[in-house]
Amino acid sequence: MIFLLDFSPIKPDFGLLFWSTVIFGLFWLMIGKFAFRPIANALKKREEDIQTSLDQAKKAREEMANLKSENEELLKLAQEERQKILREAKEAKDAIVAEAREKAKDESKRIVAEAKELIENQKMAAIVDLKNQAGRMAIEIAEKIMRKDLAGDTEQEAFVKKLVDDTKLN
Repeated sequence: MIFLLDFSPIKPDFGLLFWSTVIFGLFWLMIGKFAFRPIANALKKREEDIQTSLDQAKKAREEMANLKSENEELLKLAQEERQKILREAKEAKDAIVAEAREKAKDESKRIVAEAKELIENQKMAAIVDLKNQAGRMAIEIAEKIMRKDLAGDTEQEAFVKKLVDDTKLN
């Protein structure tokens, strides 16, 4: 222990310096081989993983941008198709309404024509009926007058024969 009394860290001895350097060198080699290399490899692997992740994220971002533009194009096409379908539906509706109006006009004209024809037929029937009634009334009146004017049977028979002969001639 006496040699420890003479020890001073400020002015190291050659042996202490030599052995400290040797031990430090061995320690450095062992740490380098067993600690620094695995740490460096782990850091390098981590750097590669991070770079791979960044590349994948960039690729995903580009794909998302492409998908977004494709979706926008599809949406635009769908809206154009929707407008086209609505326009065609409106045109079809207008055509159907116009056709229905035309059919309604034709049907109303036909109904009016049928009604006019029916009215004309009924008018003619009424006129014929009126003429028949007037004719019957005239015959009844004439018969009454004839009965009164013609006093005997012989006069009536002669008058009837004359009427029959006149009728055959007409």
